[in-house]
Amino acid sequence: MSSIKKNFIYSSLLTTTTIIFPILTYPYISRVLGVSSFGLCNFIDSIINYFILFTTLGLSVTGIREIAKVKHDSIALNSTFSSLITLSLVTTVIGSIILVIITFSVPQLFENKGLMLFGLLKLIFNSFLIEWFYKGIEDFKYITTRSVIAKCLYIIAIFVFVRQKSDYPIYYLICVLLIVFNAIVNIVHSRKFVKFSFHNIRILPYLKPFVTIGAYNIMISLYTTFNVAYLGFKCGDIQVGYYTTATKLFAIILAINTAFSGVMMPRMSSLIAEHKFEEFNHQLKLSIELLLSFVFPIIIFTIFFAPEIIDVVSGSGYEGAITPMRIIAPLFFVVGYNQILIIQTLMPLNRDKIIFRNSMYAAILGLILNILLVNTLECIGSAIVWICSETFLMIASVINLKKTCPLCFPRKLIVKNIITMIPLSVILSGIYFCSMNSIIKICISGLIVIAYCLI
Repeated sequence: MSSIKKNFIYSSLLTTTTIIFPILTYPYISRVLGVSSFGLCNFIDSIINYFILFTTLGLSVTGIREIAKVKHDSIALNSTFSSLITLSLVTTVIGSIILVIITFSVPQLFENKGLMLFGLLKLIFNSFLIEWFYKGIEDFKYITTRSVIAKCLYIIAIFVFVRQKSDYPIYYLICVLLIVFNAIVNIVHSRKFVKFSFHNIRILPYLKPFVTIGAYNIMISLYTTFNVAYLGFKCGDIQVGYYTTATKLFAIILAINTAFSGVMMPRMSSLIAEHKFEEFNHQLKLSIELLLSFVFPIIIFTIFFAPEIIDVVSGSGYEGAITPMRIIAPLFFVVGYNQILIIQTLMPLNRDKIIFRNSMYAAILGLILNILLVNTLECIGSAIVWICSETFLMIASVINLKKTCPLCFPRKLIVKNIITMIPLSVILSGIYFCSMNSIIKICISGLIVIAYCLI
């Protein structure tokens, strides 16, 4: 079995746990904490994630790409690893100081300084997470094993220690300790492959992609992470609870394609380095076919059964998440295709400037739409901002790739898939209007969608 198949199997297993574990904990947490406390935790976490974004910048992509290039040269591997983690530690120290200052300066954050200090712990240990290293050396077996063990401990802690609405600080601390655990294990395990040394540290060669790709991530965050923070400041914790409920369920399902892109990223970088362009193009076509094989049935399923999904997963009080969930349903295709265009194509081709420029335009659009829509439409406005910005990014990336890579937008294949979805839409509409239990509806329609995908 080829290494890429093994990696995809491990990544698929990891993705399966990524889907199953939230399904086990999410209904419990959302019901125990309630929409307000749950929204507060997500609001604080969005701010912490924003600091993580600024301190890591483009490290995840740069790390994978650079480690993949030197993984067979131990001296170069040690130098690259030491240089990248030093760069990360420097930015983390700066970010931590700024985070402490704003925590004690902004009244809304000072009121929740306990959660913010937990978040500081998450920010610090995130610099030791080094997932980029293991993806760069393509050790997906270790990543999967460690993640499964960590998530099992996380689930046990959630059910044991989070018992009532006032336990929301404990819930957030458990989420932070998950990062701490993974970081400690990763650093200890990395000593089998690489040694950190202050000798031969070269930060300058990595600084440009670190900043450029980081700028791309920051731009993207203006209509993803920033959406949550802006919504929290302008509209309160309840609207954040609605929006994060809709988007978190979306993220669980999208994890399938994200796992595949994560496996393909280091491999595509290696193919470019080895000048194997025919195989590179072949792998891109396979990625597109894989995406289209399951994405449209999921979109239709989500649009029809959003009320039932919200009811089963989150319970009463989260009805405000239904409309945002329906609005962002097409993002299963848009974001999935963007991952192919950017993570599997533009990044391995080192088209960092194109990525930055496209994301900057999309971010400007997202920022303008946030100001125009969120104050009045609240969480629905945030959903509209996200889908408009991602769609713009996809269109811009398609236009740029026509000039640099023979990857055409699969219009005919998309039209063909949409036509074949008509019978499925009729079947699901019939089930939707039947008077039956929400769980039964989801189970029956879910089995039909899976069967339809396979056929």
